[in-house]
Amino acid sequence: MFFLSSWAQAASFALFLTLALPTDALPQPKRAKGKTTSANSGATTDGATIAAATKITVATDGSTIMDKTVTINGLSIRYKISAPTDQFTTASGVTGGAAAVNSTGTNGLNVLLHGDGGQSFIDFPNQAVQDNLMGVVVLAPNSDRFWGGGSGLDRTDGVAHSSAVNSLIQQQLAQDVAFDPTKVFFTGVSGGSIMLSGFFLPAFGATYQTGVVLACGALEPQVTVVDANTLVKSMKIHFQTTSDELALLHTAIPAAVTAYEKLATDAGMSDADIGAVQTVDSTPDQGGHCGFDGVAFVSGVQLLSDGYSQIISNGGNAKGVVTGINAATVLKVCLCYSTVETC
Repeated sequence: MFFLSSWAQAASFALFLTLALPTDALPQPKRAKGKTTSANSGATTDGATIAAATKITVATDGSTIMDKTVTINGLSIRYKISAPTDQFTTASGVTGGAAAVNSTGTNGLNVLLHGDGGQSFIDFPNQAVQDNLMGVVVLAPNSDRFWGGGSGLDRTDGVAHSSAVNSLIQQQLAQDVAFDPTKVFFTGVSGGSIMLSGFFLPAFGATYQTGVVLACGALEPQVTVVDANTLVKSMKIHFQTTSDELALLHTAIPAAVTAYEKLATDAGMSDADIGAVQTVDSTPDQGGHCGFDGVAFVSGVQLLSDGYSQIISNGGNAKGVVTGINAATVLKVCLCYSTVETC
């Protein structure tokens, strides 16, 4: 085991990844020349307006899934909410919704941003209510389904997309479901993690003061960090990767870890304090990109989603072990590789 307490160790990690890991091509590049454009319904209001009919299905735990599209800041934003039926509002379009619009509920939210291509939006791995967090998944507002637009690590629409996600949470979701606004947590998958770490957390993380799992992707802040002291002291950040990660992320993930650790150091936090809120694990040694179960992308992301409360607990009692990921040190700032060392 080694602890990430210096930039030199992060650089060593990057070198190891570069030499040891395969060279796949995701996150995906643009599928056509030119900047990725954002699809929208033509509305130009700053608030959210309904752009498509609500669809209702049933979640794995028997709760209700509402699938809706709205226009926010000129962007067409499609999202799903998984919640107990009576927690949807009377204005949500969900039969049996009993909550008042803009009312505060007892459950929080786990908002997931999918990877490039949108597979995790389709799968909705965080559906159901877990540890009193209702699942929300949001679709990137462009034809390529790339959060932040652009290509690879160059997310040219990161500012606009992050602002839209924040507005969705702050302005729209309370129109649909009753939730506790002090318990809004986040999950990023691949490209979704890149946008969260590169754009959303620096701009809005201090507002939420909760927690985020950055799965198989990360980017150091690309915009000015707003209220950095509050962000690093109150937002629990977990980086989950594998030792079979993509070449494109070999340097990006450790650079992001280093950048956020530096923000915490600059805020005067001790190593112990940083280790309690910024955590890293790369134990899985096979399965490829996001294959945290050692098998594949979809099943690996589902495993991580099922173990979310064990990593980031809104009650503060996370166990630190995701069943199926052979690591007993998920809640310590370390990067572990079964081919090199054992945590």
